[in-house]
Amino acid sequence: MKPLQNIWALFRKDLLLEIRQQYSFYGILLYIGSTIFVIYMAVDTPENRVWNGLFWVLQLFICINAVAKSFLQESRGRMLYFYSIVSPAEFVLSKLLFNSLLMLVMSLLSLLLFSLFLSNPVIKIFPFIGLVLLGSWSLSLVFTFLAAIAAKAQQNAAIMAILGFPIIIPQLILLMRLSRAVFSHLIAMPVNVIFLLIALDVMIIFLAVILFPFLWKD
Repeated sequence: MKPLQNIWALFRKDLLLEIRQQYSFYGILLYIGSTIFVIYMAVDTPENRVWNGLFWVLQLFICINAVAKSFLQESRGRMLYFYSIVSPAEFVLSKLLFNSLLMLVMSLLSLLLFSLFLSNPVIKIFPFIGLVLLGSWSLSLVFTFLAAIAAKAQQNAAIMAILGFPIIIPQLILLMRLSRAVFSHLIAMPVNVIFLLIALDVMIIFLAVILFPFLWKD
């Protein structure tokens, strides 16, 4: 039970810091709102394929902005303190959990604003909401692990973006392929692709748990 308690304590610490330092949360909300408003001014009411592509590209950049600070905000002294009280697996799992929650909230808010400004051509709304939650979770897992790598590379957040885009392309392709089904009653959502996406997410979690200790010792 102690590992679970440590993960929960670290998760609660990040959550309390986010609640107290609300400028970070509102900064991301401002980014979402201003980006969607610019898209609205540019294309007004896009067709289904354009709407779908713009939505997922927006999720990608929201994730980069929301997750980038997860490791970069931790000072060297604080990391040394965590090193003495918890294991690397517990630390990285708490980060994955917190960033997943943060990205789920941001994705739902962006979907709401997207629907208000750019209408909502989605026919199967509940499957699409589930897909948005799954997709946001997938993006957060990838960029959380990349943020850990970037934090060790002289705290350069640009490295996270450079490394992330080639890795995230397969997931974005899968998400856009799945999203096509929600715009028509005639197209069924491929279940095998959903399981493939979930399998990729599980693989990323295992890779983070296995590889993060090597970064932790640095």
